[in-house]
Amino acid sequence: MPTQIALPLALPGSGEASRVVIGNANSAAYEALSNPQAWPFRTAALTGPPRSGKSLLGKWAETQGIHVIDGADSWDEAELFHRWNRAQETGEPLLLISDRQPWEIALPDLRSRLGGSLQLEIGVPDDDMVARLIAAIAEQRGLMLGEGALEYLVPRAERSFAEIEHLVIAIDRLSLERKVPATMSLWRDALDATQGPEQARLL
Repeated sequence: MPTQIALPLALPGSGEASRVVIGNANSAAYEALSNPQAWPFRTAALTGPPRSGKSLLGKWAETQGIHVIDGADSWDEAELFHRWNRAQETGEPLLLISDRQPWEIALPDLRSRLGGSLQLEIGVPDDDMVARLIAAIAEQRGLMLGEGALEYLVPRAERSFAEIEHLVIAIDRLSLERKVPATMSLWRDALDATQGPEQARLL
C-alpha cells in the first residue's frame, strides 16, 4: 500500500497536488473506496474527525467514478434520499461524507437506507502515521525539520489530525518569525504553544 496518494486538488497559490497520508486510521476506508463495486446498495458513508482528510479522500474517490457529496450532513435529507435512489437506478456508486460523528439522521427512510450501506470511519492515527503526517505537512509547507524532529515530536504530539497540523504550522511560524532553523528549541516552544507546557501535559 502506498504511504501517500497524490490527489487532483490544487493548493491555494500553487500548482502542486495535495496529498493524503494513508495509515492505520484510514487504510480501511481507502481500501473500501478502491472497490465501490462491493458496497451494499452502491452507497458508503464516511465520517471522521476534523482535518482527517475526508474531503481529500472524496476528491480522490471522484477520480474513481464515485459520485461524492461532501458535507452531506448539512444537506436536505429528502434530497439525499433521492440521491440514494438514483444510485440504485443508475448503478453509480455514491459516497456521503459527514462532518458529524456520529451522524444522526432524522428522516426514517434515509436512516434505514443508509443503515444498510457501508459505514466508513477515520480513526485515531498511531505513531507511524503521526510521523508521516508531520513529515507530509512540513513538506507541503516547505518547512525543513531538523534532525531528530520526528523522534522528539511524535511521542509528544496529540493524536489528533487537527492538532498535528496546528503543531507543524506553529513550528513553521516560529521559524519564520525568529528567522532560525526548526530545531529542538522551536519544537519545544511550538508544543508549549499548541498543547501547553510539557510538565502540565504530564500531570
